[in-house]
Amino acid sequence: MQLTSSDEKKDKLISLKEAGKWASHYLKRTVTVSNISYLIQYGRIKRYGNNGTPLIDVKELKDYYDSFTKEKEWKKILGDDLNWHLSFTEYRETERTKHVHRLHPYKGKFIPQLVEYFLDSHTDEFKREVFFDKEDIILDPFCGSGTTLVQANELGMHAIGADISSFNAMISNVKIAKYDLSLFEETMNILSSKLEIFQKKQTNKAFEEHLLSEIAKFNARYFPSPEYKRKVRNNEINEKEYAKEKEEVFSKIYSSLVKKYKIRIRQDKDESFLDKWFLAPARKEMDFLYDEIRKIKNPGIKKILSAVFSRTVRSCRATTHADLATLKEPVTAAYYCKKHGKICKPIFSITGWWKRYGTDTLNRLREFDRLRTDTYQVCFPGDSRKINITEEIQKINPLFAEILSKKKIKGIFSSPPYVGLINYHEQHAYAYEIFRFERKDESEIGPLFMGKGKEARESYTRGIAQVLNNCKNYLQDDYHVFLVANDKCDLYPKIAELAGMRIINRFKRPVLNRVEKNRSAYAETIFHLREK
Repeated sequence: MQLTSSDEKKDKLISLKEAGKWASHYLKRTVTVSNISYLIQYGRIKRYGNNGTPLIDVKELKDYYDSFTKEKEWKKILGDDLNWHLSFTEYRETERTKHVHRLHPYKGKFIPQLVEYFLDSHTDEFKREVFFDKEDIILDPFCGSGTTLVQANELGMHAIGADISSFNAMISNVKIAKYDLSLFEETMNILSSKLEIFQKKQTNKAFEEHLLSEIAKFNARYFPSPEYKRKVRNNEINEKEYAKEKEEVFSKIYSSLVKKYKIRIRQDKDESFLDKWFLAPARKEMDFLYDEIRKIKNPGIKKILSAVFSRTVRSCRATTHADLATLKEPVTAAYYCKKHGKICKPIFSITGWWKRYGTDTLNRLREFDRLRTDTYQVCFPGDSRKINITEEIQKINPLFAEILSKKKIKGIFSSPPYVGLINYHEQHAYAYEIFRFERKDESEIGPLFMGKGKEARESYTRGIAQVLNNCKNYLQDDYHVFLVANDKCDLYPKIAELAGMRIINRFKRPVLNRVEKNRSAYAETIFHLREK
């Protein structure tokens, strides 16, 4: 019997479980059923099958994955010296954000596997040299969110961090601290109950439930998933025109609900970040919860709760889902979400995020507790160009200071700021207002406001060299320095010269999982420096 085209298609269809196994073998890394479901949900591949049993075409799946096979293409663009092994493509997203590394978002951090590769003392077929050993002291003078400190702990090494941002120092120290997790869970539950009681007294709860119901019905009718997303990808629908038309239709429904429940959307003032970027109902809950956190007596529990609160607040800014990393304009009404391909709404209540992040934080702390070693890590706020590391450690931890005086620091692993790329204070502007931290924007090296011109590049070069020269006062003679940078302006040879160092090796790695979801070819270099 001759097969029809539909029969031929049926022979190529496989279940999600089979697809996961096939993809895992094809990509040489674990691909789960959830990963395959995500591709269907977001219209990357088409769903087949009936009676609630989804099937997919293995050829479509192969074509999708082949479109992301970038090694040959990227090497043509970025050069044959691209070290693809350092792309760490074999690691799933959950592994790249393991345990406390995802306690709080931070734009510009590197993945823990990169730190492991250079700090870990074991060798493999790709890494022949051993640079550090257990119980060595590692320094990160641009600590950011503490990735180096956390991995040093996991690998049995001591670590010191410094950062010009007080908020960065707070988050780094929160990640590596030890907590009474039973007390944290108990306190978290008490605060959640208080917040729910407070929320019930507000009018926005019933409004939001009604709004969500209307959004669900509207999206099911006009933005069915995954059919709508697939049609957009195949250019069967003009997304811009269609979305604008439907957004205008839903705006009438939204306005009527706001009027019915008498919801006050905007705050009375528009003077500060907290005034501008949060809707009035969410701000009320924020103020209530912050006052409750301030009453906590245990300093460690207060700090970790503050981190959960900061993470919650960040997720509740009045912005679109697509603009979380870079804010544009406050959103005060339901809108078409390009990221999700449907109508979404701004945040009116922080309660759901608070509870979700509390549970997530508890689980991540427990996971890290199973891996942590009995070593010292600490980060202090300050300017690495002039900070006295010995004095700062002595103030915080005399036992660690004693180890430091005997051993000195073996080396540095850090990612300095890039020239004119990120406003490191502004990305957490809400936290500076909440916790009343002093902002030191003018002390940033390579700040966004200076741009990328000649003066900015020269200032950056001097700044990084000054940091290295100051750090050398605390390093062993036989030190190793690793700096992660995208050096488009070729500044690091001059930086090394000014610091009395020499670049002995460069490791150029592709960056495949950028925060901005930019899929263009991009690489960064790990510079290995030693004494000149």
